[in-house]
Amino acid sequence: MAEEKAARFPDPHEFQIPSELEGWEEMYPSHYLFSKERGEWESNQFWYHDKIHAPEPMPPLDLIFQEAWQISLSQYTTRVFCIPPAQGIAQRMVGPYMYICAIAPPPDEVIGEKAQRFEKRVFYVFEHYDELWDKWLTKFKALGKEMEAVEVPKELPKFVPEDQVLPAPTGCYVSYDILEAFNTLVNQVFKGWQYHFEMLNLTYLAYLMFGDVCRKLFPGISESSIGKMVAGAYVSMFRPEEELCQLSRLGTSLSGMADILKNEMTADQKIAELEKTEDGKKWLEAFDKAKDPWFYVSCGSGWFHYEGSWINSLDIPYSYIKSYVERLGKGETIERSLDEVDKERDATVAKYRELIKTDEDRESFNGAYNTVRTIYRYAEDHLFWVEHWFHTIWFSKIREFGSLLVDNGMINEVDDIFMFNRYEIPELLTEVATGWALGVDIPVRGDYYKAKVDKRRKILKAASEWNPISALGVPPEEVAEPFTIMLWGVTTDKVKEWLKSMGEVSLEDVSEIKGFASSAGVVEGPARVLKRLKEIVDLKEGEIMICPTTNPSWAPVFTKIKAAVTDIGGLTSHAAIVCREYGVPSVTGTGVATSIIKTGDIIKVDGETGVVTIIKRA
Repeated sequence: MAEEKAARFPDPHEFQIPSELEGWEEMYPSHYLFSKERGEWESNQFWYHDKIHAPEPMPPLDLIFQEAWQISLSQYTTRVFCIPPAQGIAQRMVGPYMYICAIAPPPDEVIGEKAQRFEKRVFYVFEHYDELWDKWLTKFKALGKEMEAVEVPKELPKFVPEDQVLPAPTGCYVSYDILEAFNTLVNQVFKGWQYHFEMLNLTYLAYLMFGDVCRKLFPGISESSIGKMVAGAYVSMFRPEEELCQLSRLGTSLSGMADILKNEMTADQKIAELEKTEDGKKWLEAFDKAKDPWFYVSCGSGWFHYEGSWINSLDIPYSYIKSYVERLGKGETIERSLDEVDKERDATVAKYRELIKTDEDRESFNGAYNTVRTIYRYAEDHLFWVEHWFHTIWFSKIREFGSLLVDNGMINEVDDIFMFNRYEIPELLTEVATGWALGVDIPVRGDYYKAKVDKRRKILKAASEWNPISALGVPPEEVAEPFTIMLWGVTTDKVKEWLKSMGEVSLEDVSEIKGFASSAGVVEGPARVLKRLKEIVDLKEGEIMICPTTNPSWAPVFTKIKAAVTDIGGLTSHAAIVCREYGVPSVTGTGVATSIIKTGDIIKVDGETGVVTIIKRA
């Protein structure tokens, strides 16, 4: 019996949530909860905490992005590109944390049906990627502009304006406009995420196919060598950081600018100083030109409303510029060394090409290599436009609704709107519209909604202090689903470690942890553990960053860290991609790095083998 228990994680229907989180279920739509109607199926699945997309407690409205990707990712795999053995990813909430499950392969007859469609659909995209990318970017930018153009009523007028009544009534008024505007924004989010996965799964698939070819032709090849051959791309996600580098260099070339930019003043204070001189105005003009769209980048992942974006948190880009100007003053290089990455890639490719014996094998290698080099950049190209630019616009629009609800006594603070899920907000808006339509002195239930906000904020705060279990349910004998391994970094060995520890790790007993060899190189240095987004400001030059997963928007820190180690993420995770692009050694998907390693520990990171060694405890 003991062995049987050890072979699985707690049943998701029996798992006990801490009592201080009581009432958490009310925050999320019912289909996101484990339920008796789906009990047998849910109990026999393997659910693990999604630390890539949801490492922190989930504010109710921010769940909308998760809802959108669950549908979109899954449909492209199952119904659109018909990847034969792959199915979708299901989501459930456990407390305010999101757990996911890779669905088992379909029956053989379905695999056969999908296989008939797979090659024609997938290889067409591989062969026509460049023209498809141009079409994608055009339509996505248009969608973002449509979202920006949505008019959110700023107030409910005492009386409808004359021009909406005479010479003919318009027929629909502000009571309709507020509901239509919110519904439009919701639909646009889902449409944006349908676009998001248009080619994303195929980028991972191309990497998987290239890796398979390499392992077949070169037995024993390291994963870091495969990664080297893919690295090096000019992509949109790195453009914000490139703009900062250019602004920093411009600042050092203009008279008196460096001293202002290195100052400890706030962004507003620096702007005021810069406006006093012609060179300062010239620099500000360049800064303003870069802002749209490149500063529409989240300060974090883009998944949470509280992260903010550079465009509305100017102290962040100014702090990066301050660091860059200081480093330029010391004669350091601040840009990522793409030439070095290119040289190392080309040398690695040439070395392995020399080992190929037959024309058939050479053709196989060249075909897989050309495909992955062509389409793989989509992963970081589209990311900026969706999870940063598009999400920044969404958050801005939602805050306009927050202001409307504050003005009408429904909530206390603008951001309180994020404490309601997307199904609940129409209820608040309908009550506001109804009260306005009924006339004057009509009471609304502001106290009721404000009490909900207070309760939910307390739950989320308590959840942030809880260390949720790694997994629930029945793990497979072997984790074989490719995206689970490549993107999330969840492997058979990793699951065995989770089973062994069941969430409890003894620091004294561990001096070495293992993960994916995601970016080559071996370094030693002091660790800096970052469990929360706001802790990124504590990172110092020469430290090794330890975090649940990296955020692509942290690009400005990658030129000053020695290495990066993550809890979760495979060879195609954003952490792995960013580290390869910056030539920073990296081990991803360790599962326990942020629990085992402490800030100040001296550690060794081996990006060739995927081993992290604790040399000396702080």
